[in-house]
Amino acid sequence: MNISRTTFVFVFLVSAFVFQFITNSVLGTEVRLFPVNGACFPGTGSPTGWKRTLAAILYPVKFVLIGPLSFLAKDPDPAPPVLFLAFASYWAAIAFLLHYVLSKIVFRKKA
Repeated sequence: MNISRTTFVFVFLVSAFVFQFITNSVLGTEVRLFPVNGACFPGTGSPTGWKRTLAAILYPVKFVLIGPLSFLAKDPDPAPPVLFLAFASYWAAIAFLLHYVLSKIVFRKKA
């Protein structure tokens, strides 16, 4: 890959936070970065058909992004920096691993 590891991790973190914010805003009942009351996967039980379908399509991605850390959202009043830093460190680890795997898969031309 021609992109540096630092740039890749930064773009991945920004994209993950934007993805999380947009999906929670569209599928949830209020505009938030992280859902309240332990509802980590909003829209899955929605009576609205398009929300339920969109939630089902996005469920695997959201499960990987927030599934292992879903216990943090069950706290009724978590400190915002703790949530932010926990998810950022988890997503940074995913980004480092993904960058490593993609750099090994991509074939480079030999001169």
